[in-house]
Amino acid sequence: QVHLVESGGGLVQPGGSLRLSCAASGFTFSFATMGWYRQAPGKERELVADITSDTSTNYADSVKGRFTISRDKAKNTVYLHMDSLKPDDTAVYYCKTRWFRLDYWGQGTQVTVSS
Repeated sequence: QVHLVESGGGLVQPGGSLRLSCAASGFTFSFATMGWYRQAPGKERELVADITSDTSTNYADSVKGRFTISRDKAKNTVYLHMDSLKPDDTAVYYCKTRWFRLDYWGQGTQVTVSS
């Protein structure tokens, strides 16, 4: 059974940094593309960044140069390192993968950027 568990969210001041983690199990992590998405109140869920099995990365324009996605195949974990955080980055952040044509999501972790 595919299972994704996010952690690392919290309250941070503008300009600060956070690192989110997503621990994965129940599938062959090294073969899967992993993604981070976010959903702010009243807005649709949007892609933040994703990383393929060969570590090619893709970022939303709004986070390019500030966020970095990475993966540790030995730990079955994907990370999202977020720098220069802005109030507009406030959202619930979700980890996602697609396995055998089904999408799987974690429960989400709240990130709040506020002074």
